[in-house]
Amino acid sequence: MVQKLLDWDRETFIYLNSLGIEQYDFFWSTVTTISTWIPLFLLFVFLFFKAFPIKQAWYSILAVIVLFFFVLTLTDLTKEIVARLRPNNDLEINSFIRILQSSKGFSFFSGHASSSFSITTMVVLLLRNKFKWVPIFYLWPVLFASSRIYVGVHFPIDLMVGALVGTLSALMFHWLYNRLILPYLGLSHHE
Repeated sequence: MVQKLLDWDRETFIYLNSLGIEQYDFFWSTVTTISTWIPLFLLFVFLFFKAFPIKQAWYSILAVIVLFFFVLTLTDLTKEIVARLRPNNDLEINSFIRILQSSKGFSFFSGHASSSFSITTMVVLLLRNKFKWVPIFYLWPVLFASSRIYVGVHFPIDLMVGALVGTLSALMFHWLYNRLILPYLGLSHHE
């Protein structure tokens, strides 16, 4: 069963990676770079200060930052324990796949997927009552994580598990935020 799943994962990666077109290489190489998204992060900060009083805005930002480091640590520990080779480092397939980025380290699960889905989910949960349109922010993690297949450094399961871990971590942090931070600020989670 596990081997069938891994075979599907590898075959799906090879198929999706092979769909890459040279004319889009610059786009996907840019999308996969964290610094490309700095304006989005600044927008998140702006929206926190627009939506909340200063103290609550700072605590919201701090909660997102702590969540990010939690997910990053969990991702790195899992990668070391599982020790799955990235597609670009897998000698069985790396000679016939498109590799636009050469990443070292291990593949399972994707830090791009886990961190972007955790940040986005937390931002959406915190801001959804103030701005109904915030779910559009999910375009970022979908593009950001998908780019990892295009550039040749992650299998689909790496992305799916990373997205799930990131989303569940954000749900847990949001629950803690409502139980610990909001009462500390003298607020209820309905405000």
